[in-house]
Amino acid sequence: MPARMLLATAALVAAWSFSAAARETTPGGAGQLKIVARGEAMQAGMADAFLQPFIEVTKIDAAGGSWDGGIETLRSQLKATDNTWDLILVDTDELATGCGEGLFEKLDWSAIGGKDHYQQQGVSECGVGGLVSNLVLAWDRDKFGATPGWADFWDVAKYPGKRGLAKGVRGNMEIALLADGVAQADIYRTLATTDGVDRAFRKLDQLKPYIVWWPTAAEAARILASGDVLMTSAPSGVIATASRQNTRNFGIQWNGSLYELLSWAIAKGSPDLRSAQQFLYFTGMPAVEARLLRLSGQVGVAKGVNDSLPPEFQAISPTSPVNIAGALRADAGFWHDNEAKLRQRFDAWLGR
Repeated sequence: MPARMLLATAALVAAWSFSAAARETTPGGAGQLKIVARGEAMQAGMADAFLQPFIEVTKIDAAGGSWDGGIETLRSQLKATDNTWDLILVDTDELATGCGEGLFEKLDWSAIGGKDHYQQQGVSECGVGGLVSNLVLAWDRDKFGATPGWADFWDVAKYPGKRGLAKGVRGNMEIALLADGVAQADIYRTLATTDGVDRAFRKLDQLKPYIVWWPTAAEAARILASGDVLMTSAPSGVIATASRQNTRNFGIQWNGSLYELLSWAIAKGSPDLRSAQQFLYFTGMPAVEARLLRLSGQVGVAKGVNDSLPPEFQAISPTSPVNIAGALRADAGFWHDNEAKLRQRFDAWLGR
């Protein structure tokens, strides 16, 4: 963290009247704040952008970790007598279910900056918006000069080459219908019908011989960089980061992208509640969220986070007004109700 930003952040933390000296902890011992993100790649980015600066400013003993999501995993962990998780990054469905089941603390918004500090979508009873994850169409501009959409992604006759898709049902159903001409506003209404699901699978049938399936975000970036695929779906953050770090000219199509809000929740009964609140206050500062964008291509929902960004970073911010305007928010409620049966059908389709 630049010295000027560090000093400004330290002053803000001090103004919050938290005494880090009151905490005497040892690494790995009782009182260590455990902060769990989603997936190793996301956890690594947050460690650099959030965790290390937070420890440096507050002197609080904290450690990061990762998990792959899932309400059953969440229930098992947070109900265990030896649970060590304090702060967990959860999706919308996990947040709603966990809050309803009493797995999370009800947030004291006055302790973390106030509701007005965040965009409305990041405010709920048990969660504060942590970041926006966005699934986009990505391509290498040096190999493909046009600006493709999902219909072009399916047009292998006009644009020959392999295509990359995530090896899973979630996201691919929406993409298939977008490619087939369904309006964004009608995607989940269409998928809620048997005919709509059949339509999505028929569209996937057309592309199946040309698909390279990627299991992780890092693999999506790798197959694009290697030329194994002409285009791929991928999280925007991994593409933006790979493009910058490897000096590549990757393009990101925000129109028709799918975004999902991930939120921080505090485990019910956390012995480190005060420190967890301190972390949320710290990471909700626009300057700190902007640091996450610069390091990982991901960003949170604090108001003003995009305002001071230079144009090259506004261009890769999932929450900049021009980018989010053309995106479709993933419907967590739909997937809560339908993922199991659609995943079963997708796995059977994939194996044929």
